Amino acid sequence: MEVKVKAEKKHVSVKLAIAKTNTPEQLQLQQQVVKILKEGGAESVGIRFAELPEEELAKHRTNTPPEEEDAGLLGPTSKTKFIAVASGKGGVGKSTISVNLAISLARLGKKVGIVDADIYGFSVPDMMGITTRPVVRGKKIIPVERMGVKVISMGFFVEDNAPIIWRGPMLGKMLNSFFNEVEWGELDYLVLDLPPGTGDVALDVHSMLPSCKEVIVTTPHPTAAFVAARAGAMAIKTEHEVIGVIENMSYFESKTTGQKEYVFGKGGGAKLAEELRTEVLGQLPLQQPDWNEDDFAPSVYAEDHRLGRVFTDIAEKIVAKVK
Repeated sequence: MEVKVKAEKKHVSVKLAIAKTNTPEQLQLQQQVVKILKEGGAESVGIRFAELPEEELAKHRTNTPPEEEDAGLLGPTSKTKFIAVASGKGGVGKSTISVNLAISLARLGKKVGIVDADIYGFSVPDMMGITTRPVVRGKKIIPVERMGVKVISMGFFVEDNAPIIWRGPMLGKMLNSFFNEVEWGELDYLVLDLPPGTGDVALDVHSMLPSCKEVIVTTPHPTAAFVAARAGAMAIKTEHEVIGVIENMSYFESKTTGQKEYVFGKGGGAKLAEELRTEVLGQLPLQQPDWNEDDFAPSVYAEDHRLGRVFTDIAEKIVAKVK
């Protein structure tokens, strides 16, 4: 164990060696260490974990047979259907669509989970108005449930919204933990909010989930659709079926005159769907959700909201496609 203290900044850095990293036990230990150090006067805490060498672990092993591990969502008996929401670039509303799609599936009576796999740009907890964190029970992480959806996000495991500097293999391990170390229970659908583009996390998802279906999000602008086509092409190349395109920010409609303004252009969604040989599942205009201060979820559209009804229609189409 290494400990460094910066007294003038009231910052404590800790490096701990444990038997296995990226586990529920690590999360539990991390939360306990941060709590104790902050109670002792630290204003900020940085923790790094490393794995103990094999010779050290051998000293503490017993002859007790290992427990049979639950294969989780990736096991051969799992009936969960995976739906990845991808985009070619950031800023097209992919996370908003992931959240509202998951909630709309739950409103249809489905058992739904969502993984905020956008590990660098996690936003799902804030969008859904989640203020609590997962707890550890036994060897499993219990996801936070909100609006009928079970949620897991990298945002739950970062102290004070700190930046994350991880290499590709570490990201893959974290994703694997999200699938195997979380007590999801029985799920009909698991929605994955992928990072934009075709980087390490998207590649890991493609290799881990060979039967995953994909929805590609774009705006109507031709350039956005051109960039989004890369994400769709990657899905096809790795044998993921693209089940549809969602065009976000399709237009703005004035409440006063009813006139539509196509502020981001026209036709991008249809062009992308044609290129990927799929269909446009829905077009979403620019419109803010109605905020409820008593049950605040800033990016969630109510079921009877105009866009809430569009999301219900999209969810019904996906249920019909993904059987």
